[in-house]
Amino acid sequence: MEARIDGHTTMLGLFGSPVGHSGSPAMYNYSFEKAGINDAYLAFDIQADEMASALTKMRVLNMRGANVTMPCKKVAAELVDELSPAAELIGAVNTIVNNDGVLVGHNTDGAGYVENLRQHGVDPQGKRLTVLGAGGAATAIAVQMALDGAQAIHIFNPKDSFYQNAELTAQKIMDKVPACQVTVGDINDQEVLTQAIAQSDILANATKAGMAPNVEQTNIKDMTVFRSDLVVTDTVYNPATTKMLADAAEHGSKTIGGKGMLVWQGAAAFKLYTGQEMPVEEVTQRFFSDDGGR
Repeated sequence: MEARIDGHTTMLGLFGSPVGHSGSPAMYNYSFEKAGINDAYLAFDIQADEMASALTKMRVLNMRGANVTMPCKKVAAELVDELSPAAELIGAVNTIVNNDGVLVGHNTDGAGYVENLRQHGVDPQGKRLTVLGAGGAATAIAVQMALDGAQAIHIFNPKDSFYQNAELTAQKIMDKVPACQVTVGDINDQEVLTQAIAQSDILANATKAGMAPNVEQTNIKDMTVFRSDLVVTDTVYNPATTKMLADAAEHGSKTIGGKGMLVWQGAAAFKLYTGQEMPVEEVTQRFFSDDGGR
């Protein structure tokens, strides 16, 4: 990479903490090199209370943009100059683009989920969705699905501190997209959850259930919810096939793992930064393949 860095190289970065484990610098720098783009991407360990200073430096250094991870996503949404429709509804930013000093906040998590669906032949238009979870990923999925034409969304979460966030998200979505009806329920009420899934075309897990090392965890206890016309998706990508996905496949449902969402949210950010398509096939093979990816 050093050979292509010169006096015209534009810098991008990752803001958050911790960031030492992140695969984003390798993924983006590889993509810049493959696409012949004179950009370089670094990771910066930034706390939430340092974000204002970081954004000032973005302008001073004329950084083209930055990805944002925890714990900085919400404060970034409050500090940027403009928000995309999705970021405004979600209330969190994972991508910032510097347009000649005007910092525009985006959230590509939901876009990554929707594009992953489309890559598997599933169009969100008119679909009914059940989402498990009410954190950042779940909120992004619900918002983007509504913006892309979903007919109904059922959000399920334990009655903890995130439950109120789910209720707020539901109201914000219906205010913005009146054609999409959004309900919120207790994930521990298995009867209501089962009914919602029965009425849905897509089931999305956006909780940590099934994530390594807790690979035997799943939110679904009743295997009868899985049927041949239900698409079952997971945001967890380690392992590539969670217990929920394995159970769903065993009972005849179409399944979509979380690695694709990870790749496509990165591709969406890449296009915002560069105006070009990320070399998704090469990136997937190099960084996200089952035999040694990210």
